[in-house]
Amino acid sequence: QVQLVESGGGLVQAGGSLRLSCAASGRTFSPYAMGWFRQAPGKEREFVAAISWNGRSTSYEDSVKGRFTMSRDNAKNTVTVYLQMNSLKPEDTAVYYCAVARTSQPPISAAGYNYWGQGTQVTVSS
Repeated sequence: QVQLVESGGGLVQAGGSLRLSCAASGRTFSPYAMGWFRQAPGKEREFVAAISWNGRSTSYEDSVKGRFTMSRDNAKNTVTVYLQMNSLKPEDTAVYYCAVARTSQPPISAAGYNYWGQGTQVTVSS
């Protein structure tokens, strides 16, 4: 059974940091890119960051460049991705989702992903 379990969300003041984690299990995910998306109330889901299968290539949405860093750990049975979020802003408030891509290189479109987690809430207060 495929499972993507996010953790690490919470409430933080503007300027603070959070580290999100996502553990993907149930099949072999190490050959596939992974991504983080977010959805704020009343808005569509948007791309945040993505990483290639081997961690050597990353992509970021413009508003998070220089503040967020994505990484991954390809263990034997579970792939874990992380999103280190620094200098958080109130506009970063959203539910954050991790996803597994259909390819080894990181797509920025949600259509490029076929497995999704349930999401973790990030709230940044001003």
